[in-house]
Formats: sequence, structure tokens, C-alpha cells
Amino acid sequence: MEIADVVKRAYAMPLTNPSFPPGPYRFFDREYIIITYRTTREALEAVVPAPLEIDEPLVKYEFIRMPDSTGFGDYTETGQVIPVRYKGQHGGYVHSMYLDDDAPIAGGRELWGFPKKLASPKIVHEGEVVVGTLHYGSVLCATGTMGYKHREADHDQVLASLAAPNFLIKIIPHVDGSPRICELVRYYLTDITLKEAWTAPAALDLRPHVMADVAKLPVLDIVSAVHFTADLTLGLGEVVHDYLDYLADHGRSAAGAKELEKAGA
Repeated sequence: MEIADVVKRAYAMPLTNPSFPPGPYRFFDREYIIITYRTTREALEAVVPAPLEIDEPLVKYEFIRMPDSTGFGDYTETGQVIPVRYKGQHGGYVHSMYLDDDAPIAGGRELWGFPKKLASPKIVHEGEVVVGTLHYGSVLCATGTMGYKHREADHDQVLASLAAPNFLIKIIPHVDGSPRICELVRYYLTDITLKEAWTAPAALDLRPHVMADVAKLPVLDIVSAVHFTADLTLGLGEVVHDYLDYLADHGRSAAGAKELEKAGA
């Protein structure tokens, strides 16, 4: 294989047999359970990276069933999204994600920087209740329960939340283990068709696990819950802040300030 061919084909790993095709990626009949809960500001301050700013001390715990997605197939996902601001723009910081399919794990981490890990999340309908669970190996780490379609949700509000920007930290290490890429990425969901949306009472139980640390953002009380289905496209991202460039510039500024200080002395 010639050098030019390597570069032409190098959009994902492995070079000759990537785990996922090029995007964009369309999702059909995506089913969400989103339970919004109040946590401690101290817990959020320990995990939300600057320059993002915390709004209220809230967390959105999400269970998402994706039965039909181009390139990524049929899978289920769960995790935590934290409401934040970036330069006055309101959005969500994706803190944790656990799912059961290799292609979206590889694609999510390599392309956008999604914090995806392999686990076993599920959404099931049990009589009058919708149940979401997360197992990491044999250990139950999260259980969310919600009444089944009690009241119609505000469709405009749900659409606005889906259309809001989301933020990620993309980290790619160098071959010596040092960070080669460390960026704040912003992405959007687009071409959204909201099919139905419902609210109901909900409960959420998070349990400690060394590799699935969802319980480190403790549940103080439930604020709201929504259950809906939608078709949408997962848009590709854009870099809005480069941490390595910032540190390099800050280091040069600090060094320059010290030199000026010495010259003045």
C-alpha cells in the first residue's frame, strides 16, 4: 500500500478494516428515558472541566434504545449529561456513557471523543412501568423506573433540549502516553423528528462501582422525567477549545511576564 493510499484510507482504525463506516449517522425510532435529578454542586465541580460552567446542580440520567442506526446497528446506551454553559451558550456536557456495541464505542471515541465504555444497559416495558438498567459485568449499577405514558410532554420543550449543543472532552494519547489531542468538542443533533413524548413520576437508584462511577454524582431528589421516541441525525463535531494550545500559550505568557519582572528588577 502506497503512502498516499494510507492517508486516503485513514479515517478510522484498523486501517484496512475499520469498525464503522464514514458518517453522517442517522437514527430511527430512538427511544429515550431521561430522568433529571438534583445533585451536589461539589460533585459537579469535581468533574465538569473548564471553560464549561455549571448552571444549576442538575444531572440528566439517560437510557437510550437505538434499534436502527446507520453504520452502528442495534444497541442500547446509558449515561449522564450535565447542564452547562459555554460562553453564554446553554448545553449539556456528556460525562459518562455505557453501551453494548463495538462500532458506536469505537466511532464515538475516535471521532467525537464520547466517553463510551462497554457495559450492559437495557430498556424494558414491564406492565405500567418503563425500566432502565445498567449492569457492568454482573454488578447492577443503575436502575431507573418511570410510569408509562401518564401525560403528554411539551413537544417544543423536548425538541429544544434535543437541538441544544452538547460538549465532550476528546483525548488521544501520544505513543509515549502523553496527551497528543486534548480538546473541548461541540456537536449537535439535527434533522429531528419527535414522534411522541410523555412525562410521568420516576425513580432513580445509582450504586457505586469502581469502573462505572455513576454514583459519584449522587441523587438528592428527582426533578422531572420524560420518555420519548425520535428520528435524528448525529452531527459531526467541531473543536471549540484546545487545552494543549491554551497551556502552551499560557506558559509562554507566564514566562514572558517573569522575564519582564526580572528586567524591571
